[in-house]
Amino acid sequence: MTKGEKAKEMFMSGCNCAQAVAAAFADEMGLDRDLVKKLTLGFGGGIGRMREVCGTVSAMAFVISALYNNDKGKIYERIQCVANKFRAENGSIVCRELLGLSIKGADSPEPEKRTALYYKKRPCAELVGMAADILEEYIINHES
Repeated sequence: MTKGEKAKEMFMSGCNCAQAVAAAFADEMGLDRDLVKKLTLGFGGGIGRMREVCGTVSAMAFVISALYNNDKGKIYERIQCVANKFRAENGSIVCRELLGLSIKGADSPEPEKRTALYYKKRPCAELVGMAADILEEYIINHES
């Protein structure tokens, strides 16, 4: 199973976007999966459901920060590399733009119920899988 498949499965099981991507890499980070889900919970929905930076991109930054022991500039470079690839494939890294929402800022802090309609109208599951695949490819090609 690829990291993208694993992340998508976790998203479809109730994790938010950030949790699903980050938790797919728990073993590589040497962290308990439940701890990773707790630490990344607030990044979902574009950071606290404010529809800003997509939670999948925040999760990629979280994983890179945990995996690589580099100076700040090198970590930023790594994050920009994966974020730019995500942007190139999707046109944006901003949650509201990816969802086609016109409003800026938080709507309700309450997450929507996960129904068949929820999954049908949102590209999130596919974005979760794509982000995890981008990150997996990056890690394979940039071991240190």
